[in-house]
Amino acid sequence: MNTTHLGIAVGTTLFMVMLPAPAGQDKPPATPLAPLMQQIVADYRDVVSFYDLPGSPLRFTRQETTSSNGLARLQSVNFTTLTQSEKVNYLVLRNDLEAGLDEVTRERKQWQDMEALLPYRAGIASLEQARREGAPLDSQAAALQVSHLIPLVKQIRGRVELGLKAATNTVHSATNLPLVVSAPLARDAAAATTRLRASLKKWFAFHDGYRPDFSWWVRKPQEEADKALEDYAKFLNETVAGLKGKDDDPPVGEPVGEKALANAIRHEFLPYDAQALLAISDREMAWCEKEMKQAARDMGFGDDWKAALEKVKSDFVKPGEQAELVQAIGREAIAFARKHKLATLPPLCEETWTLTMTSPETLKTIPYVAYGGQKMTVAYPRDDMDFENKLMTMRGNNRHFTRTVTPHELIPGHHLQRFQAARSHPERAAFATPLNVEGWAFYCERRFWDLGWAGTPEDRVGMLFWRMTRAARVKVTLEFHLGRMTPSEMIEYFVTRVGHERLGATSEVRRFINGDFPPLYQASYLLGALQIEALRKELVDGGRMTEQDLHDAILSANAIPLELVRAELLGLPLTPEFQSSWKFAGEPARK
Repeated sequence: MNTTHLGIAVGTTLFMVMLPAPAGQDKPPATPLAPLMQQIVADYRDVVSFYDLPGSPLRFTRQETTSSNGLARLQSVNFTTLTQSEKVNYLVLRNDLEAGLDEVTRERKQWQDMEALLPYRAGIASLEQARREGAPLDSQAAALQVSHLIPLVKQIRGRVELGLKAATNTVHSATNLPLVVSAPLARDAAAATTRLRASLKKWFAFHDGYRPDFSWWVRKPQEEADKALEDYAKFLNETVAGLKGKDDDPPVGEPVGEKALANAIRHEFLPYDAQALLAISDREMAWCEKEMKQAARDMGFGDDWKAALEKVKSDFVKPGEQAELVQAIGREAIAFARKHKLATLPPLCEETWTLTMTSPETLKTIPYVAYGGQKMTVAYPRDDMDFENKLMTMRGNNRHFTRTVTPHELIPGHHLQRFQAARSHPERAAFATPLNVEGWAFYCERRFWDLGWAGTPEDRVGMLFWRMTRAARVKVTLEFHLGRMTPSEMIEYFVTRVGHERLGATSEVRRFINGDFPPLYQASYLLGALQIEALRKELVDGGRMTEQDLHDAILSANAIPLELVRAELLGLPLTPEFQSSWKFAGEPARK
């Protein structure tokens, strides 16, 4: 499970990596708050990296203590003496520490839910903990302890196998009775077992070959325990969860629930509840459908926009030509952004991007393009994929869809965003939010629409498809996490309501719900873009800034919550208890 707290395994994206400024480059002057921020972030990182025993109660306790101590240290700062920029830094750190406490609560419950499936966890943890503490090692006793893991694995696997055959959904506590396990729980337990297996191997490697009698006693039990754990994890994944590494694997995930979703909304500085966000999605979908019908009429299809979409999806390049198409569109997008003075485009930024190709394995969760590490990943089928999936991938990455997503990933989207973030406010690098990261890139698409990037009705259909997709992501992810939409219903919504290829829809949903992304990640595209549009209306249309100055300021602020970017730009009053109040999308009508 990724988190977005204090730069630990930031789950915001494959698409963006925040880096501190290179050595020797000019940095903003140190502020009274900056050293404290650095210390708090470093403390948390050290705790998380050191207490890495999977599911360890000590790990959770130390995370909570470190976050609470960080909050106490932060609250000792005299807020009134801080500059506006420092106040913003204070608030992003406070918010992240509070979000980290919520995340520990959620993660602890996740491990509690898995406890019955991991009876060997405590034994492995005690071995590794004793090694860390430098406790004396009795090799014969250690061999006995490792050998005891094997029947525990066998016993719990037997109970789960009985549960697969059981007619009841009752979970029994007795060790000899069936244990019925849901697919999401099985997947999580498989991942936990793999991590515990890695801990056991690390413990063995530490002693192996360094103690004369250790290998003689422990090697055989360790090999047998390792194999039992490996087989058990595979059994949970493949047999119970149905995840066999195939294209037709079902999407598997667990809703976070209403309370956790409300917490996520609060930590993203959104002044709306889930129902209001769903209403915003509905409003955007209605606008897109109206524009789709107009584009369809311009293509000669009347109001049948799905027929027009089918024609657009059939317009793809031949095998081997997709990279060249992306290169050409990328260069055109740079010229377009420069013509319209959308942002400062440093020559080095223009120079330092390239392309890579998506593997068939990656296409199972990322069916379209992506960005990471100065590279745009181009989605296109390989020759060893089956015919149906080849065709669906080509249709889902046709010329007109590609024309939309290329500036999103490169310039003025993620590539420019990453470039500027690495050179400004490095102390904020740990606090990136997907509403800023993905919101900026989607905003660039929408601004390109306003400025005439779509030269043909087909291009408009391509751009509208992606606008509908971003609105649909809000609906399906929120409905899923509220427990009101199943994965299969999510797929059907993408296929029937938006016009996705089934492979693409399945891959999208699989990625949304597998636990690797925070619950609002997929909603962040639309919501963040709407925030930036509201900022542009307020500051540019209001005559306070030029568009280029606004965009440069947003990029230079680093990818922190956009309400705080607004507060910094406008010099709005801030307090240590600041909460979101900016109604950037008005008051959406509710059903």
